[in-house]
Amino acid sequence: MKIVLLGRDGQVGWELRRALAPLGQVVAPARAEGADLTKPRELCALVDRLAPDIVVNAAGYTAVDRAETEHDLAWQVNATAPAALAARLRERGAWLVHYSSDYVYDGTKDGAYREDDRPCPINAYGRSKAAGEQAILESRCRALVFRVGWVFGAHRDNFIKTILRLGAERETLRVVNDQFGAPTGAELIADVTAHALHAIAVPGGEGLAGVYNLVAAGETHWQDYARVILDEAAACGVPLKATSTTVEGIASSAYPTQARRPANSRLDTAKLRAAFRLHLPLWEDPVRRAVREIVG
Repeated sequence: MKIVLLGRDGQVGWELRRALAPLGQVVAPARAEGADLTKPRELCALVDRLAPDIVVNAAGYTAVDRAETEHDLAWQVNATAPAALAARLRERGAWLVHYSSDYVYDGTKDGAYREDDRPCPINAYGRSKAAGEQAILESRCRALVFRVGWVFGAHRDNFIKTILRLGAERETLRVVNDQFGAPTGAELIADVTAHALHAIAVPGGEGLAGVYNLVAAGETHWQDYARVILDEAAACGVPLKATSTTVEGIASSAYPTQARRPANSRLDTAKLRAAFRLHLPLWEDPVRRAVREIVG
């Protein structure tokens, strides 16, 4: 099995380099080597040159707020490039693994979103991700599309690192408590991807193609997420000014951002767990482990 990995240096891409290695030959080209989603023609030429069995696309435009003003760039990277990639892989008979987002939903549903709930994004980033999904599905390429959310890891900037930095600088933190989801480790996303690729390689595996929600078990809001981070950092002996008891909850309206966020990012993972016979861990322990890795 030959796998081409795009986005090798992102949070998920970094973990995929490890997780995919036992499956076969993994080629992870840099942007300068043709893995540039702003240049779809070069990207397709890269696929033709490397002739992979599977392309895992962990690259993307992820600056949610900047997407409101850089919508053309977000669309090119998150929609146009995946569409071109899927069309070329369809011609070659190869598989595509692509990562989408909880932001394809508007967050107004009472319960957890299922894969068959209609996407209805409320910001430019979400619209670009939803368009990418749709293009892949319409291409009829053999594909696995994983909707992920609240991604963290020890590599690159994320919410955990922000809270650790602010906790060292301030005695009190004000964190949103009316947006709900499940913090999900890049490590988990990578490991589930590797498991899924193993499953599609066996006879009958083509029937597993489709869209799947992929997040950790459980749910929380950003305020309690921050509290877990600070408690674990304190247990590691990290000098902090803030503690979990000095994290104040605020409404999203008190913390305005350029892009609106969905209040409900809960994703139902029943389809994923049944299809691939998986048990997904609760979010807390992986967060604590990531904190320990980050603080050393």
